[in-house]
Amino acid sequence: MSHDYAAQRRETFQTFRMSKGVSLPKTAVVEFAFFVEELDASWPAFERALRLAGFQTRRLKDGETLIASYGPMPVTPEAIWEREHAATEIALKHDFYPDGWELAE
Repeated sequence: MSHDYAAQRRETFQTFRMSKGVSLPKTAVVEFAFFVEELDASWPAFERALRLAGFQTRRLKDGETLIASYGPMPVTPEAIWEREHAATEIALKHDFYPDGWELAE
């Protein structure tokens, strides 16, 4: 099954449309969440590929989720989508699936 990048992009841009009136920072670290799709997926290979693309990584204690942080970067739909798309391409190659993003605190 192929990934629907168009739907993922629409969700990211919709998030910004829904945040009208909310004060967002000009730049921030953005955290992209990914969950493991296959039990035999290689966490180290996925993390290594993300780090080579400029992301910092950390695994959540739930044993299923990896956070890929990037930034500080512009908080715009275009900039976030660019990094989200890049990280998703890497994730899918390593049997992980995107699960959204948020601004780091």
